[in-house]
Parts: sequence; structure tokens; C-alpha cells
Amino acid sequence: MGELRLDPMTARWVIISTEKDFGPGGYDIESPIIEGGVCPFCVGSEKMTPPEVDADRPVNSKPNTPGWETRTVPNKFPALKNEANINRTGVGMFDMMNGVGEHEVIIESPDHDKQLADLDIDQIKKVINVYKRRCITLGNDDRFKYVLIFKNYGLAAGASLEHSHTQLISLPIVPKRVMEELECTHKYFDYKERCLFCDILRQEKGYRHREICENDDFMAFSPFASRSPFEISIIPKTHQAYFSDIEDKQIESFSRILKEILMRVKKALNNPPYNFIVHTTPLNGNNDAQEYYHWHVEIMPKLNRVAGFEWGSGFYINPTSPETASRYLREVKI
Repeated sequence: MGELRLDPMTARWVIISTEKDFGPGGYDIESPIIEGGVCPFCVGSEKMTPPEVDADRPVNSKPNTPGWETRTVPNKFPALKNEANINRTGVGMFDMMNGVGEHEVIIESPDHDKQLADLDIDQIKKVINVYKRRCITLGNDDRFKYVLIFKNYGLAAGASLEHSHTQLISLPIVPKRVMEELECTHKYFDYKERCLFCDILRQEKGYRHREICENDDFMAFSPFASRSPFEISIIPKTHQAYFSDIEDKQIESFSRILKEILMRVKKALNNPPYNFIVHTTPLNGNNDAQEYYHWHVEIMPKLNRVAGFEWGSGFYINPTSPETASRYLREVKI
């Protein structure tokens, strides 16, 4: 018989189908490979992208030329553009505004054949530092309320190019998913005078059945109310509201646990497509959120499809319990 579990971070219910409780062999893994011609993210193709806005390269290396280690460029087909004004207007009973924002692509490595899980720790640290730099830079623009960092790996996860990259979008509004988390964590803090995320960490550390791995600064586990099979959360052990406040020591630890988790997912699930999202406190808003919100990462392998029931009800059906998922991921030899 299935279980209904409440996600305390969003107040949404999830159905865990415990009768099936599929392991890794219960899913048809779609190939993440994307066929294509000349890669615009490879060394030597720098002129195929818009001019870079950030890069790790030697001092004597010119912009938009080979020699880089990471490279950040505006998205060639942006969802939002950095226009001067937001211009909120009404269209009858409806509201709209200009599509103001920045949409950037962070090319994680010059090596076309290496994904994030394959990079060494030093290279992953460079990537995390780019995330931090771009968050700080875009956060200085008063028009923006949120910076969303996300990675689509594989065609089924929304990627259109194979070369490993992350995307970053700054928004003039706070996304609904983040607003749900802010509302729930605020209520929790008002009632208990404690951070919900810090309490979840204590719970998972004591329970252990959903924990996958940890180090001095971070813990990775399968959430109690996982929306999708083999969903993973990574949370810093120290209460920290803004991702951009991550310190050098934490960047080292975060790089290590991120690589370990991605390697475990790759090996346990036969290199599945996945989405990776960084949730952080909104910009230029109520500073009270620093007390009750805690930045974190969600990793969701694309193993099943969202269908009519999910769209119609808002419920997610997960055919693998988080306890089963964490056990398989924990037992992977890496």
C-alpha cells in the first residue's frame, strides 16, 4: 500500500508507491548523449558564442580566445534579456512586465568529453567559484530579486548541447517554488524559533536511513517526501541563507560531496539524465529570511515522467521510497 508524505518545505503531499519500490533496475534510463555538429563550447569555437562575461584564464590570455579553464557567456537564445526597465503593466485583469533578466551559460571545462562528475576537485572548485562570482555580480543589480543556478544534463533533462555546462538566470521576481519554501520555513520558524533545514539535518543525522554521505560541512540525503525517484538534497551543516556567502573551506567540501553524489548517481543508475538546482535566499528583499531560510541543492535524476495525475492534482507519485534510493546510492563503490 502506498504512503502519503508531506513535504515540510513546500506543504505539498507526495505519494510514495511502496508496493513497487523500484531499485535502479526498475527504470529504462534514457541516454544523455546529444548528437550534434561543431560544439560552440569547445576550445577554438569561442567566436560561436556571445562575448564572455567571466572566465578563468591566464593573465596574458585574451578574452574570447583559447586558454580558458571556465568560461561564462550570455545565452545565445535567452529566456530573459537585460533591458533597462521592468515596466509593469495591466492587460485587463492580467498583469505583465518586460522580460528583464540575465541568462548566462557557465561552460565548466574545456574538455568536451568530461561531465561534472568526471572533473577533478580543483576544476569543480573553479566552477563553484564562478557560481559565487556571478551571484554576487548580478545581486548588485536592484532590479533582480532572485538568481537561479541550474544544470540540465542530457536530452531528457532539457539540455540541448552535450558539452558540460550550467545555466544561470537572474529574475525580477521570486520563483513560486522558492516562495513556497519561504512561506513554510517562515511559519516553522515563527512556531518553533528554529530553522526547518537545520532541524531536517539533525533528524536525518539521527535517523541515518536516508543519509547517503557527508563531510565536515555538508550532508547529502534522500528527502523524506521525495517527489521523484532517487531525488537528492545537499545541505550545508552551518546555517547559511545565501549561496553567495559560501566560504573557501565550504567550496572545497561542497565540491567533494557534489562530485561524490554525481559519481554515485552515474554508477548506480547507469549515467542518467538529471537536473541540478541551487535554492538560495532572494536578493534585495526582507533580511528576516536569513534567520529561517537555508540554501540547499536539489538533484533529480530523470527516471519517470510527469503525467496527467500529477498535472491535475499537484501530487507527485514516486515509485521508489527515499529509504530504498539512499540505500542503493550509499552502497555504490566509488
